[in-house]
Amino acid sequence: MKILLSIIFLFVNFTFPASIEADTHQDKITILILGDSLSAGYGLSTESSWVALLKNKLQNESPNYQVINISISGETTLGGRNRIEQALKSHRPNIIIIGLGANDGLRGTSIQTINDNLEMIIETCQRYHAAPILVGMQLPPNYGIAYTQKFRHLYQQLSSRYQLPFIPFLLEGFADKRDYFLADGIHPNAAAQTIILENIWKALHPLIKPQTQKEG
Repeated sequence: MKILLSIIFLFVNFTFPASIEADTHQDKITILILGDSLSAGYGLSTESSWVALLKNKLQNESPNYQVINISISGETTLGGRNRIEQALKSHRPNIIIIGLGANDGLRGTSIQTINDNLEMIIETCQRYHAAPILVGMQLPPNYGIAYTQKFRHLYQQLSSRYQLPFIPFLLEGFADKRDYFLADGIHPNAAAQTIILENIWKALHPLIKPQTQKEG
């Protein structure tokens, strides 16, 4: 059965941290992407994914930025929780975009379990001084009103509790347009990636410090 997964990024918390600068021990300002197939570029060429487009955009903003994508298709919050600390040690990111939970919801994982996993991911990021950006999710209505509402509210509550930048709606502008999805009806196609990048950029941009040109 084909399920059109709507990835909703609820309300934006407009209290953003100051722009992030590289510390004295590393040359690059690193943005780490921790997500599932929507961030892994499932079904797309490497250069057409929104993450690849983000890399190009940041290169134009400042060559001091690098993007490292550790997203895995099918990833869950538990998988992210198990991987996050080693990823933080290895890559030492300044910013991390957390886009997990959709697969948990589709599997009917308990809300408390999803919450606990995301809390651990967020707190681990903060312990390593990586600024998290939270990506909220929403499930199709056929999962039941009680579960879908609790699932939706979970992300809003987490973003409020931890005062995180929050992506409002990943699929904004094309969620109801079939032409922007692959044949499976679930994963956005190449045409949708620029729209996804625009939605991501709204939350990411306040954390970005543009490179200033040196006067000759």
